[in-house]
Amino acid sequence: MPKFVVRYGVMRTLGVMQTRENVVYSRGTQVIARTDRGIETGIILSEATPQALSQMTNPAQGTIQREMTPGDSLELSKILAKQRDEYQVVKKHVEASGLDMQLVDVERIFGGERVVIYYLSENRIDFRELVKAIAADFQTRIEMKQIGSRDEAKLLADYGDCGKPVCCNTHLSEMPPVSMKMAKLQKATLDPTKISGRCGRLKCCLRYEYDTYEALQKELPPIGADVITSRGRCRVLAQEILAQQLLVETEDRRRVMIPAAEILTVLSRGTGNETPDNSRRERRPPAQEQRGKSDAPRGERQKPEQKNTEQKNPEPQQRERHPEAKSGEAPPANEPPPQVDNKSDSGDTPS
Repeated sequence: MPKFVVRYGVMRTLGVMQTRENVVYSRGTQVIARTDRGIETGIILSEATPQALSQMTNPAQGTIQREMTPGDSLELSKILAKQRDEYQVVKKHVEASGLDMQLVDVERIFGGERVVIYYLSENRIDFRELVKAIAADFQTRIEMKQIGSRDEAKLLADYGDCGKPVCCNTHLSEMPPVSMKMAKLQKATLDPTKISGRCGRLKCCLRYEYDTYEALQKELPPIGADVITSRGRCRVLAQEILAQQLLVETEDRRRVMIPAAEILTVLSRGTGNETPDNSRRERRPPAQEQRGKSDAPRGERQKPEQKNTEQKNPEPQQRERHPEAKSGEAPPANEPPPQVDNKSDSGDTPS
């Protein structure tokens, strides 16, 4: 039996399904399929070739019942119209319950086996009473499914900033992890309003070319590396990954953009995190640094030494000056003034 890749449900789930008979379907054919949720409508994407299966992780399984008929299409349109009324009914029950949850969408399975309710919430919710109240109105099985902000965009969003339908609602079956590191490597703007998608998180498209950028960057010398080129010895200041070019600084402080093919030898590999200002300070020759120290005025260099000498030996200097002081000079300030004997001035002879 041939197998096909089928997309079904509002969450655009991918499944590998086999036909009940030896029937071959072309891409885009709408079919009725049986999944683990019940009878659903789906669309054929491709045959389940080994190459297609290698791109899928744990796909759902099912069987293709038949191709959709005009009667099935009419029934599907009635179900979609009925879902709008069911959404309002569920919304009233949620508001009456007072639960901390946000209703996103309501999906009724084509075969009527169940109604799936998608909602947002930051915490776990005990919705047992809510399910009982909704099941009493719909008379079918109720399934509550908590989703994230990206899944909300997958259900409700239409077009992205690029003018095309959002990726999560077209060809993406899984949401790839995206980090700010990917935006920095591709030198995209770091303005959150410009690199965020309809879900409020980083755009999934930042992930598409990241592996290519990463592979191309490994072929270039890192920032801060010392290299030998046809112009002589240089230091790498910046990289143009896609263009495979480098901004380098020559020994005479000139900055030029050169192709990566001009690199003859990599003398030392930098950390990759250096900035042009830091690299300039690190390249300063030792002789120049020594000369920069000797440019200071001589008096300023000797001041600290003289100050230290005076502080270390203050008493000997004072002792040396005091005996040589002239009679008319005042004694040092740190010594007490000499005492005068009044009796010796008046004379020792009796009157």
